[in-house]
Amino acid sequence: MLEPATSAPVLAVFASDKGPGDAERASIMGQTGTYFAKRGASLVCIAENGVIPIPLITAARAAGGNVQIVADTSIVLPPALAGVTMEVLATQPERLARVANLAEAFVALPGSLASASALFGAWAAARAQGRTMPVVMLNRHRAYEVMRGYAADVLSPGLPGYDRAVQFADTIEDLWSRVSRLVSESR
Repeated sequence: MLEPATSAPVLAVFASDKGPGDAERASIMGQTGTYFAKRGASLVCIAENGVIPIPLITAARAAGGNVQIVADTSIVLPPALAGVTMEVLATQPERLARVANLAEAFVALPGSLASASALFGAWAAARAQGRTMPVVMLNRHRAYEVMRGYAADVLSPGLPGYDRAVQFADTIEDLWSRVSRLVSESR
């Protein structure tokens, strides 16, 4: 099990390079994995329905990072991920609750609808556990522009301090800065 370091956070990263969309998603995952691992962050990833964020995991591990996968029963890790800790849970609610329990914050990279759904499922699971988890989304190429509008129009009146709970970043460096600050404030 991942334990939070005194200064570096445990982050659940939601990412996918499957499906239509931005062709550079795998590159973004790799850059993020490397950047976060070099700063000591431990990563938690969800793997479901055959979708594994391999570029994120391999880059983080290559940079010396610690990664844990919470997976469904369909996931078989490729040889490149040998040695990665994987916890298999049968149902999606169990997986989302486990990810929420392990993480100190959620990070969303541009990806598929499945990764966005998993993010919000885990966020809801954290809320059910009585925790308000900070969420930071990498809005590269306006990937989360609709969510940014939703946060301003819908979350703002109903979630006090929403601007501290949900933030958007335009670069990986800004993503790290925001998420590490939010985690430090919540400790």
